[in-house]
Amino acid sequence: MLQTRFTRSFDVQYPIVQGGMQWVGTAELVSAVANAGALGFITALTQPTPEALAKEIARCRSMTDRAFGVNLTVLPAITPPPYAEYRRAIIESGIKVVETAGNRPEEHVADFRANGVKVIHKCTAVRHALAAQRMGVDAISIDGFECAGHPGEDDVPGLVLIPAAADKITVPLIASGGFADGRGLVAALALGADAINMGTRFCATREAPIHDRVKRQLVENDERSTDLIFRTLRNTARVVKNSVSEEVIRRERQGAGFEEIRELVTGSRGRMVYQLGDPHHGIWTAGLVQGLIRDVPTVGELVDRIVRDATMIIQERLSALCA
Repeated sequence: MLQTRFTRSFDVQYPIVQGGMQWVGTAELVSAVANAGALGFITALTQPTPEALAKEIARCRSMTDRAFGVNLTVLPAITPPPYAEYRRAIIESGIKVVETAGNRPEEHVADFRANGVKVIHKCTAVRHALAAQRMGVDAISIDGFECAGHPGEDDVPGLVLIPAAADKITVPLIASGGFADGRGLVAALALGADAINMGTRFCATREAPIHDRVKRQLVENDERSTDLIFRTLRNTARVVKNSVSEEVIRRERQGAGFEEIRELVTGSRGRMVYQLGDPHHGIWTAGLVQGLIRDVPTVGELVDRIVRDATMIIQERLSALCA
């Protein structure tokens, strides 16, 4: 049994988190993560309306009697989603843990905490983590440069970012970006984290709502199989290397602005990748950790393996070094 500040604070069996993932964080995956003893998050904005989110929360509850949370990512937009209504749906559904991410979460953090909801805020820099801690969040998830999605603009990998954050953060710390197995969990704990967050690795599980051909692609890919797009726009995103990402980068190098690449990077095209099973249909996210994915197990098998291997490394390999 691996017990940390995170497992004690959030009443979770294992120090493993499945963070929010657009189009992927649905009841099927989240309930499987909860049943395996880890903490999973439904992605609020995957649901088209706050009412649909409330129904998805209820559906997840019908599939597990263990705790799970909801991710609410706040991003700038010309016509933003009704964030306050999504927040109210989360609170009124009785969710006790929320993962926030994105810009200026103060309003959301204050309302969640006033209603007895614990908040984990996802950051990509120590300075942002410190700001979130001052805001009163209950835990920090720190994303290293290896992660899928938006790693920020500082390009600091986890080997440095995690201990740098651990030196200054006093609330439980979750390490994110590049984690897939027991070795990674032990490394994160050694660097000062209290848990790990996995996104890409949970995509390559049987319960993930993703086409099998896409899951097989994650197994076939290696650690070089990502591209960084939107670098010229100062909104870097790590995505799977494919014909679409390469075209985006080509246009960026020619000086294209967002309008010149918009049709390539729409979320609807990325969603169809998961539904149709065509890895080249659009942009979809995955991290460098693809290089550590060898199979497509059930969520339960994956979590059990990680915990078993981590325990073995701590009890046998590391303890032997001190003999």
